[in-house]
Amino acid sequence: MASLFVFIFVVTATQMLPLTEMIVTRGVHVGQVMRMVLYSLPDVIAFSLPAASLMAVVLAFLRLSGDSEIIALKACGVSLYQMLPPAVGLSLIGLLIATLVGIYAIPWGNKSFADLIFQVAESRADLSIKERIFCEPFDDVIFYVNRFSPRERLMKDVFVVDRRDKEVESTIVSKEGQIFARPSEKVIIVHFEKGTIFLVDKDLEGARSIDFNTYDLSIGLKDIVTALASRKKKPKEMSIDELTKNLSKMRRRGTTYKRTKIALWEKFSIPVSVFLMGIIGVPLGVQMRGRGRSGGVGVSLIVFLIYYMCLAGSRNVAESGAISPEICVWIPNVFLLSSCIFLFRRAAREDSFNPLILRRFIQRQA
Repeated sequence: MASLFVFIFVVTATQMLPLTEMIVTRGVHVGQVMRMVLYSLPDVIAFSLPAASLMAVVLAFLRLSGDSEIIALKACGVSLYQMLPPAVGLSLIGLLIATLVGIYAIPWGNKSFADLIFQVAESRADLSIKERIFCEPFDDVIFYVNRFSPRERLMKDVFVVDRRDKEVESTIVSKEGQIFARPSEKVIIVHFEKGTIFLVDKDLEGARSIDFNTYDLSIGLKDIVTALASRKKKPKEMSIDELTKNLSKMRRRGTTYKRTKIALWEKFSIPVSVFLMGIIGVPLGVQMRGRGRSGGVGVSLIVFLIYYMCLAGSRNVAESGAISPEICVWIPNVFLLSSCIFLFRRAAREDSFNPLILRRFIQRQA
């Protein structure tokens, strides 16, 4: 558990800078930011579990090896394989946690996070828009209104500059505008009545105007908080039912279909990798005599890095269509299983483990 908490703390700490910026510059309440951290924890746990499982077993057997207890057990006729049950039990617990997190916790966290961001956006629209003051309640969308009623979200004599498009800058001048929220779609609609849209190319080579009676300006989650746009719902954050339904509706070609299928199969393959990581820790800890805890942590991180490189590489191969996603998602587990067999054979021969082997492998890959 300590290893898991350390990984969760490290990964969460990397997210604190953009979250702190939201408190300081955007006026988001501290309680809301803490809820964002809570909702992002399932993703962090899913990322940290393989490394935590490996490190926990490595450090435990490294301690036994360092205190010569492994030698004492072998002298009593206890083989390395008879020492496996505690590691297998811990790995099975990790497999169960990873399965539950992938199937239930990640979809819940993603949906809750998106709902919270949308609530923050609605409050920002009400709090940021002031009468006769230029304001930017949404990224790259500047408002100026002559009169504003927060209760009805009704604006009079509206001037809006929309800079979200990389090619064209839009300026909207309207007699009246009103803000509507669509929580189910995670979209905020600004409805304008009787006005003109001025469109100017960013390179200033062309300009045109359009008169309208009604016009709707759509603002989605990616426009609300740019730094958190990556939190939009991805295939890997959907439940199994959602993934299955989406696959049945999609055409059997295209990147989206492949990513959805990868996400579905990873619901099963990643928990297996957590289990295998724990088993690999047994021969690693036994062979690393005299390396100390720092050596165990370092080797665990290197093994996790190699696994993560295999995971990222297999995803890219599956998305390219070179190999079927059903096969690619199991490639990292094949690597772990092969490593497990190799290390157990070395441990059976009582060969010591040299971390330089892994370092040389990383250097060759780089």
